[in-house]
Amino acid sequence: MKGFKAFLLRGNVLDLAVAVVIGAAFTTVINSVVNGVINPIVGAFGTSDLNDYKSCLKGPCVPDGHGGTTGIQIAWGSVLGSILQFVITAAVVYFFIVLPAGKLMARFAARKKLEEDALAAAEITELRLLGEIRDLLARQA
Repeated sequence: MKGFKAFLLRGNVLDLAVAVVIGAAFTTVINSVVNGVINPIVGAFGTSDLNDYKSCLKGPCVPDGHGGTTGIQIAWGSVLGSILQFVITAAVVYFFIVLPAGKLMARFAARKKLEEDALAAAEITELRLLGEIRDLLARQA
């Protein structure tokens, strides 16, 4: 059981778990936060969806009648939305997984150091006792 616990608490296993969480589990939650909270806040200043924020580089951005637009569009709103999703995801993972796991690992390391120090003190006491026994036997002989 100790080997399994050591395996789970190794850094690379924890890093892999964090990567899986970032990539899969929080995606839906973060999308919901952006779509349900951030987009309405942005909607108070303009459109209700960050993806609707676009700029045109060449010519006006008007519908061309074929489902597209004339001009060259830069969809900077979707980039901003993706950046916000990434920052929120990274903050949630850091504060709810990485930071507590780091504290837990530090606690385990401190406990292990105390155990090692106690063992070293016991070995020193045992060596001193054996030395005294040797000295007593030497005096008797």
